[in-house]
Amino acid sequence: MNTEKKKLLFLCTGNSCRSQMAEGWARHLKGDLYEVYSAGVEAHGLNPIAVKVMAEAGVDISGHRSKLVTELLDKGIDYVVTVCDHAAEVCPRFPGKAKVIHHSFQDPPTLAKQAKSEEEVLNIYRKVRDEIRDFVQTLPEALE
Repeated sequence: MNTEKKKLLFLCTGNSCRSQMAEGWARHLKGDLYEVYSAGVEAHGLNPIAVKVMAEAGVDISGHRSKLVTELLDKGIDYVVTVCDHAAEVCPRFPGKAKVIHHSFQDPPTLAKQAKSEEEVLNIYRKVRDEIRDFVQTLPEALE
């Protein structure tokens, strides 16, 4: 029996928020099934509000770092989940045998620009965090 974990990459534009939350959730909820990575077509740094709302949910992503997708091309990725439309457009095919799935989530930093209070900002991030958790809970079915 092959017990090697499948390699799963969450890909976003800047690898600062959505893909980082997805990596955190997948490690937390599906770490027994997948070796999990996240990356971006650019590297914007780790979003501190994403770190905060994930910590509220019991998932520590504070040790993550923003990575470029080119850093992971040699990992033998099995599945790529693009979590934003820009990444899906820029990276429609991934080298090797990877199956690419697109599941877009709204961008918390963009949505938060209209927020009138810190609590409203946090609630925007929490909503997206929970949507990402709900998606990750559907794995592996969502990848097929």
